Amino acid sequence: MSGSLWLKPPGPGSGPHSGSGAGHGSGTLPAIPRPRAGDAGPAADPMDELAARLDVFIASAVHPDEIAAVLESDGMTDEYIRLTYGRHDSFALAEELYARVPRSFPETGPAPDPWKVSLTACLLRGVIFALPGLAYLLGAPLLEGPPDRLGLPAGTLTLLAGALIGWVWDQTLSHRAYSWLGLGDRAAAGRTLLVGAPVGSLLGTAAALAVPGGPPFSYAFAAGQALYVGAATCLLVLGRERVLLAALAPMAAGAVAVLFVDLPVPVRVALLVLSLLAACTLAVRELPLADGLRAAAQRIRGWAARRPARVGPVRWQMLRGAEEEYTPRGPRLGDSVPFGVFGLGTGLLVLYAALGEVLAGGPAEAVAAPSAVALTLSMGPAEWLLHRFRSGTLSGLQGARSPSQFRRRMLATLTRCLGIYLAVLLALGVTGTLLWPGAPGLTGVRVATLLLLGAVMWSGLLLQSFGAVRPAAVVCASAAVAQSLALLTGLGQPRVVQVVVAGTAAAALATLVCLLLGRATAHR
Repeated sequence: MSGSLWLKPPGPGSGPHSGSGAGHGSGTLPAIPRPRAGDAGPAADPMDELAARLDVFIASAVHPDEIAAVLESDGMTDEYIRLTYGRHDSFALAEELYARVPRSFPETGPAPDPWKVSLTACLLRGVIFALPGLAYLLGAPLLEGPPDRLGLPAGTLTLLAGALIGWVWDQTLSHRAYSWLGLGDRAAAGRTLLVGAPVGSLLGTAAALAVPGGPPFSYAFAAGQALYVGAATCLLVLGRERVLLAALAPMAAGAVAVLFVDLPVPVRVALLVLSLLAACTLAVRELPLADGLRAAAQRIRGWAARRPARVGPVRWQMLRGAEEEYTPRGPRLGDSVPFGVFGLGTGLLVLYAALGEVLAGGPAEAVAAPSAVALTLSMGPAEWLLHRFRSGTLSGLQGARSPSQFRRRMLATLTRCLGIYLAVLLALGVTGTLLWPGAPGLTGVRVATLLLLGAVMWSGLLLQSFGAVRPAAVVCASAAVAQSLALLTGLGQPRVVQVVVAGTAAAALATLVCLLLGRATAHR
């Protein structure tokens, strides 16, 4: 089978260069096929096809990681990329696409801002956070008694213990309810609040009762405070700020009235009870009470039906029966715990800012209550500025031409938003100090402590909004532990300790913000 390609021995006129066609001479070679007019030609490079398909996005990307994220979201696995494009993984493919397509940032019209919120709504939330403090003014005659062992007014530690535990529980419960709302299940969020709010009220009351030495009415006041915190949490999570404001109106009106006239004790109690009952009634109206009771009854019946028989020998049982239908469990409980830790850390830092000197043995006149009130009122502007930061970084992401340029724009937006917040906080602190009777003056050390603590809280909330709550919780909780240890051991002067702890925590959070939020992919 290794003979000549010619069919016959070559003769005259039968060579390969004879003038006859392929089918006419017996000595010609087979004809070479030529491409036809309709043939598609050689196959296209799959890299060129992919680059053309993602051209607009690749050209506007400021980092290859953005392209890798799109490739992975498109379902491209590393195995598929190796077989189709001959690259090791999505990051290698993204880097080559980033290098192949030139940078191009087409000017687009103003895109809709998903982070635009009403300043009025945020300010309203800040007022609602601080408005319950007027209840202490209205109930002051009922809390009369000898000062406690620290020289503070009677019942102060009792009320602070209940408020701190309520604040921690409120942060944890709110996150879990917001997680259900984010999944689109408002009924589940309502059931979470229906169960969690009463539990938080019981915990807050128990914490207040655990502090001995308070006047009798302080424990009743602490129980009402715990009930209000639970009701307010439900209404705020469900977006009923105006309803809650209406419930607080009788108490607020009474507190303003006592500045001019001395209201009788029964009237003070009636106004406090009226606002509390209104808040609780409105919260219950918003919650799925009937559905929650039915769900609890069904769950109890399900547990009873699955209870194994206790007769006969021990039998092996499957953890999940084949007939049991799988249902999604929703957000994990452990994901909400860091929010409670963050609330505990920030709550203790605010408490030390107001009472640190007194707790360290200083005079009772050193209570810096205006600082705590200023931090509470500033939460409304802080929330609005968090949204402004997200809007600014989104605009910077659309207009940046390189990762370094985006990082500079992000830092400029961060500096502007944080500076505005600290200016608002300082104005609130100065105003509160001037209006509060007998408040200590705002010295340089107090101003530095207030501003550094504000930077800690705003930076922590910023990291929370980007899902980095765990590092923020670790920093704030560590700062609270450090200040607690300094207080217990008597280490250092209280004001200096507060400045050092707040400054260290602020620097740590600022570093985390620059490291975690300086990447463009964190803002997608």
